[in-house]
Amino acid sequence: MRTALLLLFLLALAAVPGSLLPQRNINPLRVEQYLKDHSTIGPVLDRFSGFDVFAAPWFAAIYLLLFISLIGCLSSRIRWHARALFTAPPKAPARPGRLPGGSSWTSPLPPDEAAEIARGVLRGRRFRASVAPADARRPDGTPDHSVAAEKGYLRETGNLVFHVALVGLLAAVGFGSWFGYSGTTLVVSGDGFANTLVSYDQFSGGKLVNTAKLQPFSLTLDRFRASYQPNGEPADFRADVSYATDLDAPTRTSTIRVNHPLILHDAKVYLIGHGYAPHFVLRDAKGTVVWQNNVPCTPRDGMFTSTCTVKIPDAGLAPVGTRREPQQLAFSGVFTPTTRLDPTRGYVSIFPAATAPGMTITGFVGNLHLDEGVPQNVYTVDTRDMKQIPLTGPAGAGRTAQILAPNNPRQRTLTGLPGGLSLEVDSVAEFATFQVKADPAKREALVFAVLIIVGLIASLRVRRRRVWVRARPASGGGSIVEIGGLSRSHGDGFATELADLTTGVREATGAPPRDKAAQPAQPAQPAEAAEPKSRERER
Repeated sequence: MRTALLLLFLLALAAVPGSLLPQRNINPLRVEQYLKDHSTIGPVLDRFSGFDVFAAPWFAAIYLLLFISLIGCLSSRIRWHARALFTAPPKAPARPGRLPGGSSWTSPLPPDEAAEIARGVLRGRRFRASVAPADARRPDGTPDHSVAAEKGYLRETGNLVFHVALVGLLAAVGFGSWFGYSGTTLVVSGDGFANTLVSYDQFSGGKLVNTAKLQPFSLTLDRFRASYQPNGEPADFRADVSYATDLDAPTRTSTIRVNHPLILHDAKVYLIGHGYAPHFVLRDAKGTVVWQNNVPCTPRDGMFTSTCTVKIPDAGLAPVGTRREPQQLAFSGVFTPTTRLDPTRGYVSIFPAATAPGMTITGFVGNLHLDEGVPQNVYTVDTRDMKQIPLTGPAGAGRTAQILAPNNPRQRTLTGLPGGLSLEVDSVAEFATFQVKADPAKREALVFAVLIIVGLIASLRVRRRRVWVRARPASGGGSIVEIGGLSRSHGDGFATELADLTTGVREATGAPPRDKAAQPAQPAQPAEAAEPKSRERER
């Protein structure tokens, strides 16, 4: 047990770097930034798996050693407990009436009959009771007529259930982390995705997940609906979807809401976010569509004022200059669902619903460096080799920023772009962000979690106690009956229970109503307070 506690402390200590340092499976961009900012210590930490703590070999070694230690402790404890369940309770001490809370009285019944009746009373109170064998003898050679009873084995059983369930819970969590996966994807209304690796914007899977054999379901976002209270607080979010559980399965419909996921076998599809995706259309000088797409914007406040970034790598513009740098277009804008002009802050949104959508947009032309194979953040524009474009639109010509209104055909087009191009924002769609999470051991983890609570309650509430009854011949006939008991834990209720047992045994053995030989029960004490001889005999 000392080894298990030491390993548990080491496991908690080893998890600290995973909380302080960025982890690759959660945010790889932050890891790369950390390595850039800490060029000396960063590579050293990376060499010792500082950015993959929970997948590091040394973390797995501590985890497995803790498992082995716990299983070793439990295996021996389970054997001892099973042996105790089938072993008779300890023999009665010579004078159980002298134990704390004990008493004695005379009975007209012979000793053997009195002992048998006492055993029946104790068994009726759900004690595990046994009478001394017929050939048993006391130290003075006289027959031994005694009853040994014990109750409260459920305490140790609950303790073992707690620890076994804890090991099971850890195993279920480990199994789920090996074979489970989680992915997030952003879907614009009218589009969909399939459960493949390339469909996810972010994906994290266990070490034993085969990404080529994920469950082949598909999902289409038919419509996203959001409702708000008058003050702008959210009221309800609903994503109406069509899905197929397999390649040849029929298409079904469902509605995904917050905390009401769509269950597809071992995977659950959660609705975790939403926003707006304006539809941009780029046309050449003849009016031909060169590029078009719904561009999701990132919400930045409760009124869904959102930041939009549009990157057009191939706009049909010829390279310029001696270096023949590509002429790529980029636009950065702020989308406001319900647009109002604030004298101090400019155009702002006063309500999250798209009742009067507007966009403040700025254009750039130059080299976006999209062809260099270096990952970029899709929500920011790299303006190192780009210059700002004077725009022509509803706000006038030659301005660096324009205000567009998608609901107004006269105020939604930018002209004067390089090469005679024009950019139009003709509509606004909504998008939803889904999280697909598969945990193959979640049911087992729930069962073990419930068992942990049940075992803990049993180990805390149940008291282990022992009661002995001894009958010996009386000089004038009949027998002298003694009863006593010990509580294996500090339970205040044992004194009352022992007094109640004493009354039941006295009445069953035919003791006189006013037996002056009977001694009033004293407050019961735990086993540690018993006199040495009684404690030694109990052992």
